[in-house]
Amino acid sequence: MTDETRKCSGRLSIIERYRDLLSVDSQTPIVSLQEGDTPLLRAMNLERQFEKLTGSPAEFQLWLKYDGANPTGSFKDRGMTMAISKAAEEGARGVICASTGNTSASAAAYAARAGIPCWVVIPGGKIALGKLAQAVMQGARVIEIPGNFDEALEMVRAASSEFGLTLVNSVNPYRIEGQKSVAWEVVDAFGDTPDFHFLPVGNAGNITAHWAGYRDYLDRGVCSRLPVMMGFQAAGAAPLVLGKPVEKPETLATAIRIGNPASWDKAIEARDESGGRIDMVTDDEIIEAYRLLASMEGVFVEPASAASLAGLLKVTRAADAPLAGRIVCTLTGHGLKDPDRAVASAGSPIRVEDGLAGLSRLIEQAHVR
Repeated sequence: MTDETRKCSGRLSIIERYRDLLSVDSQTPIVSLQEGDTPLLRAMNLERQFEKLTGSPAEFQLWLKYDGANPTGSFKDRGMTMAISKAAEEGARGVICASTGNTSASAAAYAARAGIPCWVVIPGGKIALGKLAQAVMQGARVIEIPGNFDEALEMVRAASSEFGLTLVNSVNPYRIEGQKSVAWEVVDAFGDTPDFHFLPVGNAGNITAHWAGYRDYLDRGVCSRLPVMMGFQAAGAAPLVLGKPVEKPETLATAIRIGNPASWDKAIEARDESGGRIDMVTDDEIIEAYRLLASMEGVFVEPASAASLAGLLKVTRAADAPLAGRIVCTLTGHGLKDPDRAVASAGSPIRVEDGLAGLSRLIEQAHVR
């Protein structure tokens, strides 16, 4: 980030803000789009919704960490600023990734910023329109294959070795480093950790990074305890829950449609060490949470992001875990990533043919006047 950019924006990049916690030095060129420092919102309307579900006052505060507010619209930017900065430092001839959408959008943007060629391999017909548009417009060379994400990842692993390209999927350790920053931001805001942290789980890099970030702060004495980590996969793509890879994962939550997570072992460690769980939610439960976030809190997310709130709703209804204190739900991506799903879920606009008279009639019918 240039001095001029910093002066005009009045904010620091993740790397500048957390330099002492990251693998960078004075020789690392910072490739940034001013990621991080995303909204942490108290969800009081949803808290009242939970009171209706349980029939008693909520014993917790609900907070939403909205990472859809990152520059390319997802949490991936936190790790990508590190991965591309280190690739630039090492003189990479190009970067490559497999993607269900968000990684490709982020990699393409940061690679463009760094002036580094970017190759993206995507599963055909499985990418939301908004994400594909980002990668194409930002100059990535997008390659579509007939297989799924897991097959795409196998391909880019091989290609990165054969052609000397830097792999920027979450198997890249710098990606996980950067993504730890969400946990640091939460602690910086609260002064300590939340009691529970709910989040979607796909390739499992994010729950891995959250947990590692909290542990970093505990080791440094910045926080006094660790949260319980609660991860949720889509029911049609739940290998961690089933204990085995899913050969053909299927869910409308395209960002977490992954059958063999790259960070499998680390995600299980986060679950076990925190005393938490990794469970699954159905597509119907995801869509319910997706609508509630938008209609009750004004927070528009892509479907996969809503898996965190869907998980909280599931646990609350089952009443099988004592929930109290501060709860954070990470919302990983912006709703404009998947506009087709939003239109399908919300329905079409109401059409009137008689102008003001028609509008007045609709308002009266809704008992607004």
